[in-house]
Amino acid sequence: MATVVSIHSFRGGTGKSNTASNVAAQLATAGHRVAVVDTDIQSPGVHVLFGFDDAVTGTLNDFLWGERSITDAAHDVTASVPHTGSGAPAGKLYLVPSSMRAGDIARVLREGYDVGMLNDGFRALVRDLDLDFLMIDTHPGLNEETLLSIAVSDVLLLVLRPDRQDFQGTAVTVDVARRLEVPNLFLVANKVPSGIDGADLEAQLCDTYGAPTVGVLPLTEDVAINASAGLFSLSSPEHPWSAQIRRITEAVGGLR
Repeated sequence: MATVVSIHSFRGGTGKSNTASNVAAQLATAGHRVAVVDTDIQSPGVHVLFGFDDAVTGTLNDFLWGERSITDAAHDVTASVPHTGSGAPAGKLYLVPSSMRAGDIARVLREGYDVGMLNDGFRALVRDLDLDFLMIDTHPGLNEETLLSIAVSDVLLLVLRPDRQDFQGTAVTVDVARRLEVPNLFLVANKVPSGIDGADLEAQLCDTYGAPTVGVLPLTEDVAINASAGLFSLSSPEHPWSAQIRRITEAVGGLR
């Protein structure tokens, strides 16, 4: 059985997609079979981190509109994962992107789609690709799609910044996740300024939400300069930001 992990934030701009992609790559580096699905159909972006341009073909949109199977929309991006000494990839990594074409996004906003198909697609991916982990990068906020993703998850990673608006929105999401009986709820603090003590922040988050914090990602110019041009935790493994990504990965990977 695959472990289904949703990465979510109540507000946009938290670094959710960057976190999801790097954790997925680290899981693949550890030898797991992993797929990332970009379900943020209204504002997709995960594909950029894996070197695709906006003209990528074979997307989640194609599946939702019955134009191809979801497995046919899964791109093998294992080349982004470091190789072992024998030259063989440690694991497998796939990406199901959402379309960046203006017409496709406008069609979603105008016509919508059958959200129930997402669950069918998730199951098909797990079966066809023999996955260990299915990573779902959700749309920020709460809507029908995100509620489905949360409901089918074994793990919910909630990404938030040390910001009052994020704190309030995250409280709503935590309450929803508990009502949906998500088995494992983890918090990830991102874009944490250097003046904030990480241990104190973790204690504050635990006291506020009653859930463990598995990563405190520092606000750093190095990640900003990277500008989504690849997976920072792989290109700069010694960086403190990358160390926190590995900490998150250990928490998620330890559940199998």
